[in-house]
Amino acid sequence: SVDCSFSRGVCDWKQDADDDFDWNPADRDRGDGYYMAVPAFVGHKNDMGRLKLLLTDLKPKTSYCLIFSYRLAGEKVGKLRVFLANKKTAPVWEENKGKDEKWRTGKIEIFQGAETTNSVTFESERGKGKTGEIGVDNVVLISGLCPED
Repeated sequence: SVDCSFSRGVCDWKQDADDDFDWNPADRDRGDGYYMAVPAFVGHKNDMGRLKLLLTDLKPKTSYCLIFSYRLAGEKVGKLRVFLANKKTAPVWEENKGKDEKWRTGKIEIFQGAETTNSVTFESERGKGKTGEIGVDNVVLISGLCPED
């Protein structure tokens, strides 16, 4: 298992140079490290910010599970999508509304077929709201299928 949480720095995270804004570190409430966030007031409606996790050394023909914490806090804050590098057109995961300010867990199966996935992109699309944020934290990659809840 690979821990790609932002406080540890073992993974290779890159800001997309062709998007509209960057993701920024935000301090955790508990004070132990930080998560990556896009505040609601950054950019204009429908602007995009992309944060890419570069994955190296994933074995072909193997299943992996990407588990992460996410939060969409605030009215009309926008959308959070996840893309895998070899499936560029459609997101493999998308959430567009937070029921509350709570952190939730997202899980994505990554199957390494003939084409291997060499990156995962977290994309934030700006909504109409002016308060709140979209946040991502505790990104972990484990080998095998995603565990049931």
